Amino acid sequence: MTTTSDAPTLTTAPRGSGRDHRGSWIPTRSMIGTRIMELRKRRGLMITLMLVTIGIPTVFLVIRLLLHAFAPHSYGPAGGYDIFTGLVAGVLYVFGFIVAATLGATAGSIDLTEGMFRHLVVTGRSRLALYLARIPAGLAIIVPLVGIGFTVVCAVCVFAAPTQLNFQGAKNVPTGLSRAGLESWAAGHADEVICNFNFNFAGNPPASVGPVLQAVPCGNGPNSGPGPGGAVIKGPPGAQAQPQPTQAQISAAARVIAAQDYGDYTRTFLYPSNSLMVKTGLWIELEAVVGFVVGLGLGSLLGQRTVAVILMIVLEIILTPILSRTHIAHLINLQRGVVGLAVAHLEPSGLGFVFGGGGGPDGGRGTSLLVPESTTVAICVIVAWLVVWTALGAWRMMTRDA
Repeated sequence: MTTTSDAPTLTTAPRGSGRDHRGSWIPTRSMIGTRIMELRKRRGLMITLMLVTIGIPTVFLVIRLLLHAFAPHSYGPAGGYDIFTGLVAGVLYVFGFIVAATLGATAGSIDLTEGMFRHLVVTGRSRLALYLARIPAGLAIIVPLVGIGFTVVCAVCVFAAPTQLNFQGAKNVPTGLSRAGLESWAAGHADEVICNFNFNFAGNPPASVGPVLQAVPCGNGPNSGPGPGGAVIKGPPGAQAQPQPTQAQISAAARVIAAQDYGDYTRTFLYPSNSLMVKTGLWIELEAVVGFVVGLGLGSLLGQRTVAVILMIVLEIILTPILSRTHIAHLINLQRGVVGLAVAHLEPSGLGFVFGGGGGPDGGRGTSLLVPESTTVAICVIVAWLVVWTALGAWRMMTRDA
């Protein structure tokens, strides 16, 4: 007798027919979240990042606020345009790159140093996805940290800015004057302008200015001492004394000097403008992104963090300033390929020169002191560094033995 069973028949689905995305090269949200958690659990690293990106500028500004509060006549305001440019070009730009590179090198080598790489591989996840997940995870940490530090600098520099402008040693110079307005103010403060404002007359000064520069006594200032703009020069015994210039001649000379310095005056502000702060913030974040991506690729390529961090510090502190300012005829194209030079060429107008040495004739940035490079070439260099180091880091992770 034959019996028929109504029970369902169990069948095994062929391998690969399910919706298993473990082989996809696109990282999932859970992979990115896991990478963020791995980095955040390293408390020493996180504390160091916060101290450098937020702590250093905050402590500096707090000290300036306290000094100005207790001794306002001895210490100037805590904020202002000069403090902003100094902190951005001298602190955030350099240290932002270094801390981002440190985080990137850590993210690129953390699995190997903790012995977790084999466990990640046996899960069947794509190695490329495992590497790419580190990019948004690291940027989710370093970008806000740099942004917070920059916001602190902007807030103090705007709300604690000086109320009156000190320009080239002259105090209480009005802001926002036109050329005619500055000349008119200079005519009423002729002695202060002649003794403090910078001037550079090629060859001999004009006939209407030369006698005034020798006759107006200056007790201090950049032009004090013998010569033009200094104390009255006495001739040899028996020499006929030079006639003293009239007040009208002194005022006219002050107008000429003020007109010569008007270009620098227009680039001097009490506090940074909104557009400058926005552009500077994006520029600082770009430097941090470049530092993280390059550090990530280098850390993955070497398989360790210490050497990668040292190499990134040498690149930022030593090699980049040298190669960016020294014109080497046979290596000029190689110098243009340095990512630090490319980022420096994108510096917003109005900031101090990031590699020291003061500003230049190009809007105070000093990029005229750099190895010449067009904006298009600079952008291509930055993109090339990001792509190449990402490819190298991913290639090393995909070919490394588990």
